[in-house]
This record gives sequence, C-alpha cells and structure tokens, in this order.
Amino acid sequence: MGRANQQRRRAKQKKAREQQRRRDARGFGQYSGGDRELVLALIDQAVHALHHGRHGAESEPLTILAGQEPPSWRRTVDRTLFSVLEDAVGHAWHRGWQPAELVREARRENGRRAAALVTDVVVAENRRHAAAGVAEDWARQVRELGEPWWGTDADHADLFAQRHGLGRDTCVETALRVLALLHGLPALQVFLPLPGTARTTPTGDGAGADPAKLARIRGLLAKAEATEFPEEAEALTSRAQQMMARHSIDHAALVAETGTVSEVGGRRLPVDAPYEHHKATLLNVVAQANNCRSVWHDRLGMCTVMGFPDEVNMVELLFTSLLVQATRAMQRAGSTRDAHGRSTTRSFRSSFLASFATRIGERLSRSADSEEERAVREYAEEGTDLLPVLASRVEKVEEAVSEVFPELETTRLSGASNARGWEAGRAAADAATLHTGERLETGGP
Repeated sequence: MGRANQQRRRAKQKKAREQQRRRDARGFGQYSGGDRELVLALIDQAVHALHHGRHGAESEPLTILAGQEPPSWRRTVDRTLFSVLEDAVGHAWHRGWQPAELVREARRENGRRAAALVTDVVVAENRRHAAAGVAEDWARQVRELGEPWWGTDADHADLFAQRHGLGRDTCVETALRVLALLHGLPALQVFLPLPGTARTTPTGDGAGADPAKLARIRGLLAKAEATEFPEEAEALTSRAQQMMARHSIDHAALVAETGTVSEVGGRRLPVDAPYEHHKATLLNVVAQANNCRSVWHDRLGMCTVMGFPDEVNMVELLFTSLLVQATRAMQRAGSTRDAHGRSTTRSFRSSFLASFATRIGERLSRSADSEEERAVREYAEEGTDLLPVLASRVEKVEEAVSEVFPELETTRLSGASNARGWEAGRAAADAATLHTGERLETGGP
C-alpha cells in the first residue's frame, strides 16, 4: 500500500475512533443516527483487518456496527452495508468476474451463508441495468440465481437474518467477510460485455448454431449417461463427438463462405473438488479434440476454455456428460481397501479419473480426426478446399490464447498410483493404452 493511502486510512480510523468516543460519551439514547461517514469508516477498518488476516482486529468495529440501538443507527448500518456490497459487486464485474462465478467463489471461501448473501446482492445490483444492455448469457446467470425476495433493500438485513436463522452479529460479520473477499478478488479476463454495455443483436459463430443438430447431440449424450453398458456408452459418446466435429466443420465452412467475422472467445467452467486436477485433465482432452484450448486456474478451481463459440459450447456439453459417466462408474466400484484392510478409495478414484481422461482423449481425437478427414474429402469433391479454413481457425485460437495468457505454465500431474483404479478407468473409457502424466497448462490466478 502506498504512503498516501496509509495516511488516509489512519486518518479515517482516527476519525472513527473520535466519533465513537463522542457517541459513547453521550450514550446510545442520545445518538442522532444517520452518520453514514462513521459507518463507512468502521466498515473500512473491519474489512482491512479481515483482508490482511489481522485476526481479532475486526472485532471492535464489528461490535459497534452490530449494535441494536438506537434503531436509527441499525438502519444506517444496514443501508450502508448493502450499498457498499452492491458497489463491490459492480467493481468485480470490471475485474472480469461473472454472476455465477462470484457466488461460487463466495461459497468456496466463506460457505453457504456468504454465497446466499452474494446471490442477493448480485440480483439487486442487476436492477441497476436496463435489460436491453445485458448480454443474454449474463442475464441467464442472474435468472438462475433467483428473484428479489426481500422487498426494499433497507429491510434486507433483518429479513436475511430471519431467513437463515442468524443473529445480528453473525449477519453483519458475514457481510464484512464477503466485502473482504470481494476486495481481494484477482483480476480475470473479461469474456462477456459488462452489464449495461451489451449489444442486443447476436453476432459471431454462436448465431449459426443448428438447434436440431444440437438437440440430437444432447440426446446421444443423455443416452450415454443413462446406459449401464460401457460399450453402448462408448458408441453413443463417439457418435456424439463425430456429430460435434462435423457440425463445427460445416459451420466453419459457412462462416468462411459468407465472410462473417468470426471471433475466438473464452468461457470459464467450474471444476470442483475432489480430484479437481484430474477432472481438469478430462476437460483439457475434450477441448483439444474440439479445436479448443483449456487453461487451469488452480487457486480458483476453474478452467478457461478458449475457442470459437460453437466449439466451446460443444466442449462444455461433452465434458459435463463425460464427468457424469465417470462419476457414476466410480461410484459403482464403491469403496476399496488394500490387502491389510486400509482404505484405498482416494487413490483408486484418482487413478481411475487419470486413466479415464487419458483414454477418452485418444478416443475423442480419433473420432474427430476421422470426421474431419471425411469432411475434407467431401468438400474437395465439391470444389472447396477446407484445409486453409481449418488451419486458420486453429491459428486464431492459438493467437487468442497467447494474447489472453502470455505467461502460461505447464504442470505435470503424477502418474497413477493405484493399479486397480487405472484398470477400472481404462475399462470405463474403453480405449487403447496411453501414457501417464498428463500435462495441464495453468495461467493466471
């Protein structure tokens, strides 16, 4: 922190202490209320202590902020806290965060109460923006969070406490911890227009998606998730990958023919514990098979998938389905133990996912390559050379990745340590033998 900032912070804290001493001297009953400046100084003091890990230093301002009397003081605190939370959420948008990501991060770091509070504040903040200026994907994320349920924002704190069975101290502390989290968020790449700035007309690759083909692909993957027979799941998933590859190729040819401006974009997908590194590897191989790149953010438990919009959609769809299939197969295996009766479930499942990802990667690549060769031949017979189009798209994706993540690091995962888990993953993926030690590219926070 710069010297000027430190001086301003000390001045604020000194003023807050002086105001509090004056308030204590005349007693709560004589307090006039409405002192928003004092509330802001106390919030700043508490959040600063929480953000910098100064345990216990937030207790004094927290106690004052959580005071019940007089009612005018409580109302001032509640209104100010909610307003400051809204401003902090709006600032998070400028740092690249999106609604669903913000709620998930609050849950990961501070638990369900914090996630519930962030959900409410995100929904409230969204009311600041005209619907016409909010991107559809952004609006969808907000809709999935729910509707305002609390009436006026001034009543939110009391109603939130009642809704979640919290005392006032806990409610105020939750708000302060959320503020500390929001102030400490790392900057991410901005992939969606900020609310209030979006254009209403669809552009780019996503506008050319064929709903009928997408429905057929979803249907194949749903059947693969539902079947109890590995061979059938393999056949259905491979067929879905072939259709995905052909759909992307046909769309790329159409874009090139019409001269449509086609831009590479990115989407962050959550990858939850446990075994998140191996799940990220599975996402990586799915991305590679569909002409995308995946970058793992270890600290945040998510991956950024870079590619053309249609192909990114396909990657998310297929990854979600394969994760369901892998999880179901692991659960069928149940708990495992070694010859001495010690639990080996964790190593079994870790090795299972490592093997599953490796096998699936080769199988998907084989299906995609086969479909691409077929498409190139068919288009060539009609007088169209697809190779320059496809090469150009690969190049654009690589350029976009280099621009967004100029300092990628490569992390090597450990190989399988549980032979039974590896073999079970191999059987579940039903593919040829591959090597251990998948690599993950990591970038950013």
